[in-house]
Amino acid sequence: MNKLPIDSNLVYEEKRALKWFLVLFYIIYISFDVSYTLISKYIPRLKDDTPDVLRSWIYIVMFALIPIAYYLYKKQKYHLIKYIYFISYTALTFLDDILTFYGKPELYKSGNVVEIFWLLLSPIFVSIPFVKVVSIGLVMKYIAAGLIIKTPYALMGILLVTILSIFSFILLNRFLSYVKTIKNSYDHQLVGIVKGVIATLELKDPYTRGHSERVASYAMVLAKESGKLTDDELKGFNYACLLHDIGKINIPDQILMKPSSLTKEEYEIIKSHTVVGAEAVSKVVGLKDSIDIIRSHHEWWNGKGYPDQFKGEEIPYLARVAAIADAFDAMTSTRSYRSALTVDEAYGRIIEGSGSQFDPELVDIFKKVFIKWKEIQMDASLYQEFPNRELNKFIMDKEVKL
Repeated sequence: MNKLPIDSNLVYEEKRALKWFLVLFYIIYISFDVSYTLISKYIPRLKDDTPDVLRSWIYIVMFALIPIAYYLYKKQKYHLIKYIYFISYTALTFLDDILTFYGKPELYKSGNVVEIFWLLLSPIFVSIPFVKVVSIGLVMKYIAAGLIIKTPYALMGILLVTILSIFSFILLNRFLSYVKTIKNSYDHQLVGIVKGVIATLELKDPYTRGHSERVASYAMVLAKESGKLTDDELKGFNYACLLHDIGKINIPDQILMKPSSLTKEEYEIIKSHTVVGAEAVSKVVGLKDSIDIIRSHHEWWNGKGYPDQFKGEEIPYLARVAAIADAFDAMTSTRSYRSALTVDEAYGRIIEGSGSQFDPELVDIFKKVFIKWKEIQMDASLYQEFPNRELNKFIMDKEVKL
């Protein structure tokens, strides 16, 4: 299945957070050791003569991670870098503690400033899994160290990690709240833009009135039943379906509303709406996820569609979903050149198109959700026949629940 691409803004923020994180890690890691060594020269009682078995090796490994991090950065696998650094550092310091203090539990000292750094800085990635890994990982480290070294001092480490973990989750929760608020505000603005574009298209071609909303409703039911999309992907897919015919704004009225059959040249102009529509949203942040659906919703499973003559699974998965919804609504809607088919006639044609025009697997799912599609089509007919505000509200609410 073709996944929706990750928003470039999110990628940029992840990259920027990662750069700051790594810079601060090395600054704090090195400066702590250097400062401690210098201060202990002037304050003898702070000097610790306990041999640090793996200290040099920890430095070597942590600096050896730089080219690995650079490689993953170039491969755009940013999310892995922070996990590799944390797991490597924590595993090495745990092993160092065991080798240094095993058999000498009275000398064991728990905690260091780098671990405080991990706990306090982990929320900047706004990632619940990473904060959990850091918090649980450090707690498990001190539990294991306490059991192996047999020292009660490990309890201090557990207590400190627990307190700082709670603080980290509070910070993370605040970050997530801000992100959610901004995202909701952005979504409302985007919905307004999408509705404005649809309204403009419907003014140009009255025969398509309600078409985009119905296609989106049908497609969302089919996509949900497939079980292959997350909630965020479904939201982006809904926008794409609403905008799937945006390219028709570029089609001359005399062709778009022609009451008779189109000439070959006119049909080629109609077909251009997929390419024009995809290009129209390609530069709009937040709508780039829609490009594949807009461009490829007229591709056929057997390769006889347009504009790219993609065949089978070459066609983006979500475009295949939208194709069935678009064809069904087109068949059950009146056009300037023909009357609408009944929903049962349209159902039969979708079934006939399995393996030629439509993805056979999706046609099987279509059979399961057809009863819901009939309800959407019936509600849409009532919506157009009775433009009563309360009735319309009831119908729209019902479509949302579907």
